[in-house]
Amino acid sequence: MNWDDARVFLAVCRESTLRGAARVLGVDQATVGRRITALEKSLSATLFLRTSEGYALTAVGEAALKAVEKMEHSALELERRIQGLDDRLTGTVRVSTTDSMAIDFLIPAIARLHEQHPDVRVQLDASTQMISLSKREADIAVRNTRPDNPDLIARRIARWPVGLFASQDYVDAHGVPAPGSLFEGHDLVVYQPYLQGNKEMTLVSEPLGRGRIVSSLSSGLLVRRAIAAGIGLGEIPVYMGERDGLVRLWPERTRPVPYDVWLVTHEDLRHTARVRAVIDEIVAVFSGTGE
Repeated sequence: MNWDDARVFLAVCRESTLRGAARVLGVDQATVGRRITALEKSLSATLFLRTSEGYALTAVGEAALKAVEKMEHSALELERRIQGLDDRLTGTVRVSTTDSMAIDFLIPAIARLHEQHPDVRVQLDASTQMISLSKREADIAVRNTRPDNPDLIARRIARWPVGLFASQDYVDAHGVPAPGSLFEGHDLVVYQPYLQGNKEMTLVSEPLGRGRIVSSLSSGLLVRRAIAAGIGLGEIPVYMGERDGLVRLWPERTRPVPYDVWLVTHEDLRHTARVRAVIDEIVAVFSGTGE
């Protein structure tokens, strides 16, 4: 099996459909189907069961998957090592982050980068989905969680306390909740993933027992915008709340765990000139925001 066939095989394994694999590979669905059929014929083996829900691996396919993943690991390692020796300030750097940090920090960093190194292009992906730097899905990640992969280099570039905020219009209309009141009589906006945990939901350690959750949102930026729109009270990093001109409530209180910002890249890429240039600008825009 050559590497081109292996890439098609892996895409079908991971997406479970020809359409999904075609989208990932940037080819048409018929091409993926032909490649899989030809691969099975060349190996004289059935790698997938065709079901109404998609493609499922056979026992032979599962054995092939383990071998192909080793091929992928070796190919990606070779690519990273070669790129790590690249001292040209040209080419594309792929960066993954959240929508909030993209708008407030990464876009200004890209603007600074473009002034100094116009031949370095940045492909910026902003989502809540965690991507794999080891699989070259991105070159740099700026996130609020530190990875545990020993091949990745993580540097904390900011640490912010998390406080309770509201808009001035909300405070004028509803007042400030009393500590210990469990937010009785108040509307609340919360980060959606927090609702999916098993722990009691709190804002700056205050249980929400008597408050009313009027909106749950899938990203930090949406929580910030909801607070600014006067929908309800919410918990966000103090730096962000002050930046947005919101009113901080109970300033003596913060969430027990601060909001850390980590810059992550693969060990093999950190000395690549264009990657290093992007890292320097990202660190520069975060400097002075709190550590």
